[in-house]
Amino acid sequence: MAPVTRQQDQKPDAAADEVKITLYWLEKSRAHRILWLLEELSIPYELKTFKRKNMLAPPEFKEIHPLGKAPLITVSSPATGDKPIVIAESGPIVEYLLEHFGKSFLPKQWKEGKEGQVGGETEGWLRYRYFMHYVEGSLMPYMVMALIFRILREQSPFFIRPLTAMLTGTVESKYLQPNMANNLRFLESQLETSPDGGEYLCGPDITGADFLISYPVQAARERAGLTKEAYPRLWAYVERLEEREGYKKSVKKIVEVDALSSPDGIAKVSLHNGGTDFCSSLATFFGGEAETDWKSIL
Repeated sequence: MAPVTRQQDQKPDAAADEVKITLYWLEKSRAHRILWLLEELSIPYELKTFKRKNMLAPPEFKEIHPLGKAPLITVSSPATGDKPIVIAESGPIVEYLLEHFGKSFLPKQWKEGKEGQVGGETEGWLRYRYFMHYVEGSLMPYMVMALIFRILREQSPFFIRPLTAMLTGTVESKYLQPNMANNLRFLESQLETSPDGGEYLCGPDITGADFLISYPVQAARERAGLTKEAYPRLWAYVERLEEREGYKKSVKKIVEVDALSSPDGIAKVSLHNGGTDFCSSLATFFGGEAETDWKSIL
């Protein structure tokens, strides 16, 4: 597996000149939003891609971090010496990258004249801090539960499938679906009341929280009841995220990498993204078909 480096015609920030960032990207994982963020930040990075083996990350991941999960980044700089730092989990990765390279993706923290005072934070900042924890703490557990139930129904031994279908169906109807609907209504209302009439969660400008939430809200369109009719603002919000140039570049990057690494030159990577049409058009451009069965696993 050969690493692929960022194209040289994209100019990095001056602060990143002496920094080497490596993203370890795993198909059908939450790593794609980190790739998207790196593209938006326009900083140099190295991309190493991996395929799943029996639905799990390959053993090489445990050589980088003991849990062997994606996403992971390593960061080398004059300050780290010969031992790069390893950062795991999407939230800490987003926070680290924005702190050093993307302060423009952070909302203003203080109200005018109330700098450093308790309660002096802006609404956008308070929303940002909340959503950076909400995504994995409140929203994603329901998505994971939906995945587990689907696996139970489809992969249970044939003779007990009626039982597993009945049990999972009961829990879904009485617990999972109402809670997912509650979260979708909440997000719809948050977009409706975005500060300063903004189109993103924390105001007029995209922030780290929007990158982080992209994964579950994209998946929600496929298996959690997110429809254009029921949640028009949330639906339009997801489409707006996918229309950003940095997002499109990140999708194109993976399709290109997979095509280059495939013996027949055909892109066969499974992406977690909602831009199915865009992904398919890219596959046609590179002479093949791109699978988009990312719904099968978180």
